[in-house]
Amino acid sequence: MRAIDHDGLLLCRIQGELFATSAAHCRCSSPVFIRRFMNSTVARRMDSDRFLDESDSTESLYAELEEQYGPSAYGTIRYDAEVLYWMGYLYRYWAYTREKSSASIYRTIPGRELVGQFAPLHTLDPDQAIERLLEARGLNDAEGDLTSRGVQSLRRLRTQSRYDYAVVNLYPAKDA
Repeated sequence: MRAIDHDGLLLCRIQGELFATSAAHCRCSSPVFIRRFMNSTVARRMDSDRFLDESDSTESLYAELEEQYGPSAYGTIRYDAEVLYWMGYLYRYWAYTREKSSASIYRTIPGRELVGQFAPLHTLDPDQAIERLLEARGLNDAEGDLTSRGVQSLRRLRTQSRYDYAVVNLYPAKDA
């Protein structure tokens, strides 16, 4: 886990603003925008340390998202700008400090679930909010996401060189 620094806070603000203005800028619903963004090339670029070296305006980021996914007017649910800002800020804070991809964080807690946590968690420090979200899911930072835990389990089995096999007879013999 890395500490938040000036670059991290700047990325959090950029993503928060992008989320907050999405309600007015995008024709699709807020949940659709969040899903598209968190799985987009823009989010992958923000996950890397090179994003701040590029000079992208919010308009060009929206254009890149629309180019990747195409225009959409799907859905009618619109979240409040303050809620969207918090969600964008928290998702980026989580990705930056835990050094996880935006897509894996979105798989851990999708936007439709995170929006329901705004009221109880928005006044907390982002680290505390993330810890509470992980606790509610039965996860902790040391365990990581489900994919990482699965890979760790497979590696542990491989290094132990111990495999247990079970034979299951799917077609029982018929009595003649």
